[in-house]
Amino acid sequence: MTLRLSSKVARCAAVVGIWLGGASSATSQGTAPTAPISTAPRASAPAPATTTPRTAPPVRATRQLAPAAAPAAPPSVAPALPGVMPLPAPELEAFVDGFVRRSMNQDHIAGVTVSVVQNGQVVLKKGYGVASLSGGRRVDPDRTLFRIGSISKTFTWIALQNEIDAGRIRPDTPINVYLPEKLQVRDQGKKNPVRVRDLYNHTPGFEDRALGQLFERDERRIRPLDVYLRQERPNRVREPGVLPAYSNYGVALVGAALANTGAKPFEDLIAERVIVPAGLTRTTFREPRAWRDDLPAPMAPALAADMAEGYRWTPLGLQAQPVEFIGQIAPAGSASSTAADMARYMTLLLNGGTIDGRTVFSARAAQAFRTPSYRPAAGAAGLNSGFQDIALPGNRRGFGHAGATLWFHSNMVIAPDLGLGVFVSVNTDTGQSLPATLPSAIVERFYAPAKAVPAFTPLAAEAAAVYEGDYLTDRRAYGGLEGFVNRLIGVAKVRASAQGGLAITTDGQTRLWLPTDREDVFKAADSADMLVFQRQDGAAARFFAPSGVAAYERVGPLFKQGVLAGMTLLAALASIATLAGVFVRSRRDTRQTTSQARASLLQTTQAVLWLTAIACVGAFALGSGDVAAVVFGWPSGWLLTASACAFIATLLTLLTLAMVPVVWRGGRRVDSWNDLRKLCFTVTALIFIGFSVVLAAWGFLEFWNT
Repeated sequence: MTLRLSSKVARCAAVVGIWLGGASSATSQGTAPTAPISTAPRASAPAPATTTPRTAPPVRATRQLAPAAAPAAPPSVAPALPGVMPLPAPELEAFVDGFVRRSMNQDHIAGVTVSVVQNGQVVLKKGYGVASLSGGRRVDPDRTLFRIGSISKTFTWIALQNEIDAGRIRPDTPINVYLPEKLQVRDQGKKNPVRVRDLYNHTPGFEDRALGQLFERDERRIRPLDVYLRQERPNRVREPGVLPAYSNYGVALVGAALANTGAKPFEDLIAERVIVPAGLTRTTFREPRAWRDDLPAPMAPALAADMAEGYRWTPLGLQAQPVEFIGQIAPAGSASSTAADMARYMTLLLNGGTIDGRTVFSARAAQAFRTPSYRPAAGAAGLNSGFQDIALPGNRRGFGHAGATLWFHSNMVIAPDLGLGVFVSVNTDTGQSLPATLPSAIVERFYAPAKAVPAFTPLAAEAAAVYEGDYLTDRRAYGGLEGFVNRLIGVAKVRASAQGGLAITTDGQTRLWLPTDREDVFKAADSADMLVFQRQDGAAARFFAPSGVAAYERVGPLFKQGVLAGMTLLAALASIATLAGVFVRSRRDTRQTTSQARASLLQTTQAVLWLTAIACVGAFALGSGDVAAVVFGWPSGWLLTASACAFIATLLTLLTLAMVPVVWRGGRRVDSWNDLRKLCFTVTALIFIGFSVVLAAWGFLEFWNT
């Protein structure tokens, strides 16, 4: 489950994609709040002349808690790939030690768990820092379970491919065929049904909502999977197969279909068909909670005792957080695992579905996980039957998945041509950069030549202007207050850079993208990521994020943040002026007709409502630094109050606008407003109606749509 959180999200009080979000990986961020471009710089380099690992002196690490290393016998041994020298274990450990410890110090990470496999052997398996500050438990790579978020989806995809191999599920068949009637996807005016293929390609056409339902803090609020799917149906905002938009709900539908065809709860099915056959003894989709008759069995006490705690970094230090419950949407993100089990899992993926003589999935499925099943455009990243297609240094491509909850961030990257797999997970909200960057850094350090200044032909000003503008992610809620917040935090600003490329800003961070020899295709200056624009009528209409699970579409003038900010400022000033006039107007200026008196009272009431709405939004923003409070406490009382006030003010504004002709007609000159006051009333009414139109377009007036 990928949830992207940032300082901007905190300020605006909304998530990722939450975003259980596009999923973050070596090339992207993506299961929580916002399918955005990954902004963390990542190592990359041009294609190497050889694939011989480059050695270096040990890295001098900053002081940190002693890591817990654990040697382990490999589950199976495969011969080294031709032309690929195996990783030198001492140099790898020194490099990872330095990389991890620097990140822990810089990003205030409590604990990290890492495993690296190659050619069927565990090259590195190590824990850093603490699993629990209160208990003094250090991270043990063999025992400590971390929440792996959206990496859970890869288990779901394996189970799905097994059903496809058995002929019980067909990719091009509507998912409704495999769902009980109460869970079937409704048409909602769309012509084409959602197929199984659309779900593992993340192209079902669903909106993406997360706040108030994706995570639960109170275990009493956990719902069975079928209840969750009935109660949290997303709107269908486009035909399936048109654009990628990461969908946790879509993965949960696949899990429900598997449970339906297998006639058993998803947690039981995934254990019997994937986890147990793979020999993963410390991996589970169950969660540490009390027993409930209407839910699958909870996590075994022996595993629950070794769960890592999640932490939030604050100015006062690390604060332990309660368990995040994701069982209501388990197929998309409820799994927990150890570095040792993930090493075995990566070996299974590298071995083509077999381990210790057992076949967990077929060779056909193994090839499907390495071959793009969907690309939104030529040159863009895509999906490999649910797994992410990942760009790696040296013009290599891998596959895998990343995941995040509120407090845990994880990444798993498989590089088949190197026989290599890397897993890393952290248990602190500020630690998302380490899992996103370490796998690529290892590949670059040992298998790619030193960085060089990339050669490119700078864009002319006229060519760059085609791409400039504001773009909004399609992985978002499309209405209501969550849609309003998503419009604030889901924007990418594309501008021409002085270097002749494009500077793209998301979440307050900017990355430089350089033109390639292919039109509309750009490469990140700091990584192997690729970004592809798509044109309509000669102008760039959208671009596809390097995660492969989101598109950013150009927004019109009404949806630019500057327009919203400008109208908010005008409405606030007009409201203040209206209220000030009540107190400073001279006695002579108070003469008015009955109709004018009523119009004045209406406009004064609107001014109070507008200022109340703006103040409530401000209060919400001030308290939104605690992202957990936003996610678990959604919808916010502050925002609901603000939206309701704005809705009433809008209705009164429409009535006031209708009274403008009456106000101008007035009565006898001595009993009526002067022309200046009439003009001020009219201008204020126009400002208020303009503000209402902008808020309505942004979804802010839909206080009932939460």
